[in-house]
Amino acid sequence: MKCFKSVLDAGDLNALVQEILEIKKNPHANKHLGENKTMGMIFLNPSLRTRLSTQKAAENLGMKVISLNMNDGWQLEMEDGTVMNDDKAEHVKEAAAVIGSYCDIIGIRSFANLNNRDDDYREEILNKFITHSGVPIVSLESGTLHPLQSLADLVTIEEFKTKPRPKVVMTWAPHPKALPQAVPNSFAQWMCKADVDFVITNPEGYDLDPQFTEGADVIHDQELALSGADFVYSKNWSSFSDYGRVLTTPRNWMIDERKMAVTGDAKFMHCLPVRRNVVVADEVIDGPNSIVIQQAANREFATQAVIKRMLEAL
Repeated sequence: MKCFKSVLDAGDLNALVQEILEIKKNPHANKHLGENKTMGMIFLNPSLRTRLSTQKAAENLGMKVISLNMNDGWQLEMEDGTVMNDDKAEHVKEAAAVIGSYCDIIGIRSFANLNNRDDDYREEILNKFITHSGVPIVSLESGTLHPLQSLADLVTIEEFKTKPRPKVVMTWAPHPKALPQAVPNSFAQWMCKADVDFVITNPEGYDLDPQFTEGADVIHDQELALSGADFVYSKNWSSFSDYGRVLTTPRNWMIDERKMAVTGDAKFMHCLPVRRNVVVADEVIDGPNSIVIQQAANREFATQAVIKRMLEAL
């Protein structure tokens, strides 16, 4: 595996999930693979679960870890042939190549700016590092996708499902600010490739990019969508069609006990962080069917499987 930026890089999903479950039983079994190897992590925005789980995964494999916070003032020039006489002091060609000379694998995290859809969906930062670093690249989230989160989500569903093909519903949730589409895009893309009955429910105007939702049922009636669900994944996202906008914030889309009562005794999922009593009611996230902590814990082992495959290919 030379890069990991979407489900298209994952290969056989069932085999990958089973590999992760084996890693979870004995996380230090492959510590020799990372001996004398270095994992570089570049964060262009803040992180809690991604930072900690990636560092832990790399260390489980015996790697040294270098973490760089580049969200404060690091301006990289991305365009070729430009005259660099403005505020950008370094070109991505040199920056990526230099970091690649110090690190055997690089993880990079960036967010959408939600100002220009074409810019965000071009994934310029991630793709430039893939082109110029000379080493394997792991997406720790990008403008459009969050593959490590979605892989952990898939593992969590595998662990908690009670039927061969569960019904998984991803529901839009209210939020006081505009959020990127990376997590819902990615979850949709992975679920459409997995052996699940996948449904997306959101208000009119919040349909996601069709390239990530092909194969999903999209229903604008939330309670109809939730009926009989085995898993409920609640997440906010801003509009794709009216890019980056918050069109409306209907509070009645929050997941509460009444909403969960129409499901098939569903497990509640969220990628975290979550705004309590805005996205989900306390009684749901604190209830016995909430698996958000187990979901977050699986980030470590999902990431470890990806890094392990990269080390094996070096």
